[in-house]
Amino acid sequence: MPLALLALAIGAFGIGTTEFVIMGLLPEVAGDFGVSIPTAGFLVTGYALGVMFGAPLMTVLGTKISRKRMLMLLIGLFIIGNLLSAVAPVFAVMLIGRVVASLAHGAFFGIGSVVAGDLVAPDKKAGAIAMMFTGLTVANVVGVPLGTLLGQSVGWRVTFAVVAALGVVGLVGIAKLVPDLPRAEGVRLRHELAAFKNAQVLLAMAMTVLGFGGVFAAITYIAPMMTHVAGFADGSVTWLLVLFGLGMVGGNLIGGKYADRALMPLLYVSLGALALVLALFTLTAHHKVLAAVTIALIGALGFATVPPLQKRVLDQAHGAPTLASAVNIGAFNLGNALSAWLGGLVIAAGLGYTAPNWVGAALAAAALLLAFVSAALERRAGSSSAPGSDAPGAVVTGATPAEHRTAVSH
Repeated sequence: MPLALLALAIGAFGIGTTEFVIMGLLPEVAGDFGVSIPTAGFLVTGYALGVMFGAPLMTVLGTKISRKRMLMLLIGLFIIGNLLSAVAPVFAVMLIGRVVASLAHGAFFGIGSVVAGDLVAPDKKAGAIAMMFTGLTVANVVGVPLGTLLGQSVGWRVTFAVVAALGVVGLVGIAKLVPDLPRAEGVRLRHELAAFKNAQVLLAMAMTVLGFGGVFAAITYIAPMMTHVAGFADGSVTWLLVLFGLGMVGGNLIGGKYADRALMPLLYVSLGALALVLALFTLTAHHKVLAAVTIALIGALGFATVPPLQKRVLDQAHGAPTLASAVNIGAFNLGNALSAWLGGLVIAAGLGYTAPNWVGAALAAAALLLAFVSAALERRAGSSSAPGSDAPGAVVTGATPAEHRTAVSH
């Protein structure tokens, strides 16, 4: 794997840390600004919305410059947003800082996925994407717990300043290590938008929303579930989230390894197992050891879907993948927001703290159903036209393998 992937992973580590660390620092932030916890929660919601809308917006704005330069500009935006959060004199300014930082999120992972795939041979693309996303998963194991501990010990502003410094390291790494890949010639915004006419691209994004939504239906409410149902102490939630993060790291690496070999079978197995484990979580949540094991499995199975789904989007939008790739990152956050809302509804209805697990199981099962639909449509298309790519799960009609590799490189 090229060393340039390390620079992308460092940027992903910083972005992952700033996205999730706020959840552990809400009481401190709320206390400093004199606002309620629900009001401070807008720092989470605002970030998620910024990712959803920022992913396509920033990608479109970046169509006129090289991908390396756009990655550097995005990291610069991320640094500014975190510095603004660190020095914010009032709550409104911190919220603006969070939104500014979030605008870089989706486009960075979307463009970064394309760049990572361009750095390696076609049959190594999913592994390269997974390597970049390792930065995001490791952030949940290392960055978020350490950032939370730092913020609780010496102040939350220090945490955001340190995250900004991580952004500087990522910026230097991208400048020094990522090759200056040229902007794809002949690809315009209308070409990027044309990818959304492809039913397979839309199906992959829907699987992203539902599959990852299944994960966050349970994880969003993990604290009350583990303290009120499993009987863990409040302080144990941090380490349970570390287990979840470790599962994410393992699942991401496994997904990256096997997505290049058997993309659709990997999705069948991971989504089916995820639906089953989430359903079982309603039972295992009552037992400390079983609950801890289940949390790790949810992280592993959930993130095992990330490299194949991202690769699926890149393959199907092969002529102009950048916007589709970025929008798919926004789809992860849409799934997070949707599942958190649905999970809150069932808890508010009096069904208990384990009820969101059933919501998650239903969402994952729906994603599995869409995977079967996608494969069926692909087989039908393949019966009438010869496939032009040997990449698992990809059908590129009317192109030779060499032409497909050229298209992907652009």
